[in-house]
Amino acid sequence: MEIIYLLAELIPCLTIGYLIGRFKEDLSLSIARPLINYGIPLSLMGILLKAGLKPQLMEAAATALVAIGILMAIINCLPLFRKYISNPTLILGCSFGNTGYFGIPVSLALLPNQALIYSIGFDIGATLVIWSIGPIVLNYDSKNIKSPIFWKNFIKAISKSPAIKGLIGALLIHLSPWDEEITSYLWIPSRIVIVLALVVVGIRLGWIRKSKLSRIKYQILSIKNAMIMKLIGMPLVMLIICIISKAPHNMRNALVLQAAAPTAISVLLISKAFSKNEEKATYLVAYSSLTALITIPIWSKILGL
Repeated sequence: MEIIYLLAELIPCLTIGYLIGRFKEDLSLSIARPLINYGIPLSLMGILLKAGLKPQLMEAAATALVAIGILMAIINCLPLFRKYISNPTLILGCSFGNTGYFGIPVSLALLPNQALIYSIGFDIGATLVIWSIGPIVLNYDSKNIKSPIFWKNFIKAISKSPAIKGLIGALLIHLSPWDEEITSYLWIPSRIVIVLALVVVGIRLGWIRKSKLSRIKYQILSIKNAMIMKLIGMPLVMLIICIISKAPHNMRNALVLQAAAPTAISVLLISKAFSKNEEKATYLVAYSSLTALITIPIWSKILGL
């Protein structure tokens, strides 16, 4: 029943985007850029203020960063994985999940309210990193990491990151006398941003529909390794971390389900904005989202929910 409730939130947004994409495919780019510049900071501010700046939030964010770092190190350092997942867009796609529109609703549907703080913490940690290093990963080869130009642009990207802007904005509002009032006003716009992000995915799905069956098979094969790593490898890494650190059950369940979320819409938005491997990003977001409807219930059973 919980999964049906979850689908009732996701399917309408995807359907609207799909219908729009049938007539105006290029609209996704027009939506993506304003979302990056204004929508993501606003959404993050609303989520941060709604959850409250609590220690559990930072603990979950830090654990998320550790898991993401370990997974990216495995992919980049082990020849077996590097051979099958070498595309920078796919590396981002299997490391960062759609924790905002998919992971948090899953937590709300399957976990007690006490677990939400950990789900939001994971989302914040991942969002800060993807919007800070995502453009850099897509635009730089690993050989350039020692270059002063690389670090100059890295600092520049951090300072202009939508996530950093959102975090600073949330801190300023939290310290102001109008904290509660502004928080209540920001929550609805932050949810609208998530809806618009879903619509972008739907628009891209409208583009995929033009493909023949043989083309769809090729699309899936081109991203299957990254999709397996995202939906199975990432939550497995998180589960191992939680077991080793003896994380509380609510924290473990929330973080594993967040790690099991499909590829982040952020990867699609960034690839679209910077014109880097948009097709593969679209395939990975679309097909991992559909496959997650099967893998999420499996992970919930593994966790004993």
